[in-house]
Amino acid sequence: MTTKKTILIVDDDQDYLYQMKNRLESFGFQILLAESQKEAEELIEKIKPDIAILDLMMENEDSGFILCYKMKKKYPDVPIIIATGVAAETGITFDINDENNRKWIRADRFLDKGIRSEKLKEEIDQLLKINR
Repeated sequence: MTTKKTILIVDDDQDYLYQMKNRLESFGFQILLAESQKEAEELIEKIKPDIAILDLMMENEDSGFILCYKMKKKYPDVPIIIATGVAAETGITFDINDENNRKWIRADRFLDKGIRSEKLKEEIDQLLKINR
């Protein structure tokens, strides 16, 4: 029997957090939840997830970037997705393929919130290199 992959989801929107939890559990993943950058930092001191999905704006506008940076420093091999509604809310977009941005944005993927379940699973599977 294979062990379930663990996904850490960090978001200050409780509704979004639990929707994501239910969606990803239905795909067979084990889920860890945190409602803030601080809570997530405490969690990753004890547990190493297989992948993380982080909101960008939580306590601060850059909480997701800070958490991403700290996670990559502690666990460089853990893929990180930043799921954000920033583009829809502000018109600001981030290109992680741009060399300058890659230096400070440590995320492996940027996804807009509201992503379809199949697309989200595809992105996670690619990052985890799962062949199901």
